[in-house]
Amino acid sequence: MRVVIINTSERIGGAAIAASRLAEALKNSGIKVKMLVRDKQTDHVGVVALKKSWRKIWQFVWERLIIWKTNQFKRENLFAVDIANTGTDVTSLPEFRQADVIHLHWINQGMLSLKDIRKIVESGKPIVWTMHDMWPITGICHHAESCTRYTEQCHTCPLLHKGHKNDLSYRVFNKKKDIYRDANLTFIACSRWLEGLAQQSVLTQGHPVTNIPNPLNTNLFRPLNKIQARQKLSLPTDKKLLLFSSMKTTDKRKGISYLVEACRLLQKHHPDFVGQLGVVVVGKSSQQNESLFPFPVYCLDYVKQEKELAEIYNATDLFVTPSLMENLPNTIMEAMSCGIPCVGFNIGGIPQMIDHLHNGYVAQYKSAEDLANGIYWSLNENNYGSLCEQARRKAESTYSEQIVAMKYIQIYNQITGKNA
Repeated sequence: MRVVIINTSERIGGAAIAASRLAEALKNSGIKVKMLVRDKQTDHVGVVALKKSWRKIWQFVWERLIIWKTNQFKRENLFAVDIANTGTDVTSLPEFRQADVIHLHWINQGMLSLKDIRKIVESGKPIVWTMHDMWPITGICHHAESCTRYTEQCHTCPLLHKGHKNDLSYRVFNKKKDIYRDANLTFIACSRWLEGLAQQSVLTQGHPVTNIPNPLNTNLFRPLNKIQARQKLSLPTDKKLLLFSSMKTTDKRKGISYLVEACRLLQKHHPDFVGQLGVVVVGKSSQQNESLFPFPVYCLDYVKQEKELAEIYNATDLFVTPSLMENLPNTIMEAMSCGIPCVGFNIGGIPQMIDHLHNGYVAQYKSAEDLANGIYWSLNENNYGSLCEQARRKAESTYSEQIVAMKYIQIYNQITGKNA
């Protein structure tokens, strides 16, 4: 069986990493896979990049200009929505023509337009669409938050300045509805949370909707010697280290302000305990957060190499993700696979990943106080070693490449009527 995976980027962003890992997992399971991207970051022969041109750059700018103009030339929410009015027709490429299954992932910001998606549908090839956010099931937004109009008909979009009955969200929603109507299309959510939202959307009616987690190389992300990992990274060996990681640490949606407040509460209520703590902050602009915490902060730049990333996880004692908006974060499964317990808010797919009081702690949403409780409980739990073991066990049994690949292969077999 031949599968072509389509994603805007090869390695930048959570969706790209997940798509690349799935391509490798499928290949290791005997599937012939090609990955088609707009932006290629490696020299991997299995990844094919679209030809670069000034026209493609202009297409991306044109889409943003339309959104910018619609929002009365305000930058707010400029990248919170996509209208998919520009892209590249991939149906004439040999990788597409040879494929038995077309597997879409995150295809926004100029990768595929709605017209391009229509051409893919009209090719008659079965399509699997792995959703990394809500865009495939809404009009134009990546995260609907409290808005539920996508369940019936998007209009009067709260992310548009003066949204109205026939606004961009209304028009794009109707175009998607028309495109999806007769498509051989299967929606795959990365989490049960997103699956539930997808099932409520009128856009998925008549199409299968299920959930399969992202895959992870659990042989690469595995427990290592903590002391050696810290020495290699020049981190102290006499402290309990919390880890916060984000590609862009200043992104408010990643919730670092809640972690800062939780640490201040720990200082107030457990001063002796705080003397043992340190925070490792990984990501772009990490130094900007250095003065915010009440105890030592160790800043590391954003890491691309997975081997180095595994060493960072292993150098810490607890991974804390105070994110305010998540589907199924790769960071949690990476940390768990390294045997590191996790603490996060009760949002999105996080409670599906962290089994409360079993391999970590699920804190009340937007509660810095409960986040502090989770940190304190996890690091002072007499069975901390058991938390680490259970975290690793969850990753191996749920997210390993072979397990996830086989779930996708079953879907491919069902929609093509053939065995891989």
